Amino acid sequence: MTETRVVITGIGLITSLGSSIDEFWDNIKNGRHGFAPITRFDTERYKVKLAAEVKGFDAEKYIERKETKRLDLYSQYALAAAEEAMVDSGMDVEAIKGSIRAGVYFGSGIGGLVVMQEQISKLLEKGPERVNPLFIPMTIANMAAGHISLKYGLKGPSIPIVTACASSTNCLGEAFRAIKHGYMDMAITGGSEAAITEIGMAGFTNLTAMTEEQNPDRASIPFDKDRAGFVMGEGGGVLILERLDKALARGAKIYAEVVGYGTTSEAYHMTAPLPDGSGIADAMRLAIEEAGIDLKEIGYINAHGTGTPANDLPETLGVKAVFGDYAYKIPFTSSKSMTGHLLGAAGAVEAAVCALAMKHGFVPPTAGLEVPGEGCDLDYVPKVGREASIKYSLSNSLGFGGHCASVCLKSYK
Repeated sequence: MTETRVVITGIGLITSLGSSIDEFWDNIKNGRHGFAPITRFDTERYKVKLAAEVKGFDAEKYIERKETKRLDLYSQYALAAAEEAMVDSGMDVEAIKGSIRAGVYFGSGIGGLVVMQEQISKLLEKGPERVNPLFIPMTIANMAAGHISLKYGLKGPSIPIVTACASSTNCLGEAFRAIKHGYMDMAITGGSEAAITEIGMAGFTNLTAMTEEQNPDRASIPFDKDRAGFVMGEGGGVLILERLDKALARGAKIYAEVVGYGTTSEAYHMTAPLPDGSGIADAMRLAIEEAGIDLKEIGYINAHGTGTPANDLPETLGVKAVFGDYAYKIPFTSSKSMTGHLLGAAGAVEAAVCALAMKHGFVPPTAGLEVPGEGCDLDYVPKVGREASIKYSLSNSLGFGGHCASVCLKSYK
């Protein structure tokens, strides 16, 4: 089978750091975070007080008012990010409508938690007859992909991958392979999440995964000795993938090329990663192998980097296992120090960071990192980013259930 090159021609981001590429990149580049007290519900009885909420989101900018009532917030974020990405790509929507060679690979780690919270409360308070008839299609985790496909009339594969916090990285990787091997010409790929709800925050708090720190500047501090968990983020990230020849033929701008993908299962624990980091190490090796490059050509790695004690050291060990002494020369930073953890949407947002970092020749920092924790001795670029020429980058994701994924991007000049 003939292989084709695959490029990123559009980016859409709905995050706590903004809903435009320029605003998002300016914040990421300058180490600004999006953490503030939770406004969605009363946190008096909650230990966790901070989150990275999307601010000023207007769903009606992207979706008709009557339609918003049929969509959970996670699907609204998905459609908004998709629209931002499609507009950014400059693609003629009419030209791809109805095509079986245009598809959607879009995931969510949790799905419609906002509606789930609302409707279960209604069930308990008012009885089963009062539950919304659309409760099921509003909450199931495939519906963001379904709604994107419906909006643009795409009749190719519509694949909603659910691998917890690796979901959108797996979506990106699988869409890349489908285009590379000739099954599709383009794909809308990414993920969305809206888990800043009472039940979502209570669940992650009781799992001891989130920080209880109330100082926003010290809340999400991956690799720091005082790290104590992640800050919940929300939003959506979308990347438009295309065959290179098709993109060039229509004069599209190109952010980066996707050249490698690796995914593994740790088969170890329900929530904790392998202590030696071998799961994510194997995923990185596979991505680099598919890219067909030397290890020393990797110039930047965007870490999963949650800021939990269980994650940061194993991922550091995984990088060392793959790169040996060269690991100390690779900038290895965590965007979650600024965006918070977008769960199933994190990988797409972080792959976008890699693409923008290569395009602009700049490595963003790990904001908030002051004193690295024991064993965390790589180049995490603390507090302040730096200029750098990056030819290849990796974006890593890990998810509950042992899911590991890594994508390799190449600078496109």
